[in-house]
Amino acid sequence: MSQQLTLELSDEVYADLQRKANAVGVSTSEWIVTVLINQSNSVSKALHSVIQQEEARQRFRNHAGAISLEHATGIDNESIDADLVRAYENEYKE
Repeated sequence: MSQQLTLELSDEVYADLQRKANAVGVSTSEWIVTVLINQSNSVSKALHSVIQQEEARQRFRNHAGAISLEHATGIDNESIDADLVRAYENEYKE
């Protein structure tokens, strides 16, 4: 099945399309259809890529909170410094 589409283009735009079609040896309408198909395929690929990225992002988010350290962790400097001191002490005792 095919559909017919009528477009109204300025003379300047049509002349440009005609030049491009002549350069590759096809009719203007064939050239336009080919360009539209290629552009549609590119958009489909980009959309598919965006969907894949969002799915990957969601899988990554599902891991948030999946690991428990069994104790509360602090983000204050004193707690961090104390953790570093313990880590370095253990390193030099061995």
